[in-house]
Amino acid sequence: MAKGKVGKTVGSLGDYLKEQRVSARLSLRQLADQAGVSNPYLSQIERGLRKPSAEVLQQIAKALRISAEQLYIRAGILSPDDGVGGSVELAIVSDTGLTERQKQSLLDVYASFLALNAADPEGPAPAAAAQEDAPTNTETESDPVANEG
Repeated sequence: MAKGKVGKTVGSLGDYLKEQRVSARLSLRQLADQAGVSNPYLSQIERGLRKPSAEVLQQIAKALRISAEQLYIRAGILSPDDGVGGSVELAIVSDTGLTERQKQSLLDVYASFLALNAADPEGPAPAAAAQEDAPTNTETESDPVANEG
């Protein structure tokens, strides 16, 4: 394994990308052109030296004609346990109104909430319990029924 790799997940992502590129019979330069990234950058991703953003992964997936979700899972952005159709993470990474930094921040906060809930033996508080604490004002001056009498 090369010294200075970003991480095990990214390394397997690079191996997977290279495998997909070779099976698609594309050179590194051809894939880089089609994905709209530089040749050296794509090479660094394949070698596990760089961690690409969700946006770059989406461009690479489109160029390879493979599922972007598979690349997100390999990159550690999505968990394989999150159903692909309705996952929160997928919604975050595909939101075009957010910057990459904002997306990563949201993913980090979401992951911390999940970890916190997993560590709590009682689990997350039910929605009804949270509403019980909310103040209610059933008799107000603007309520004509309450003022009758």
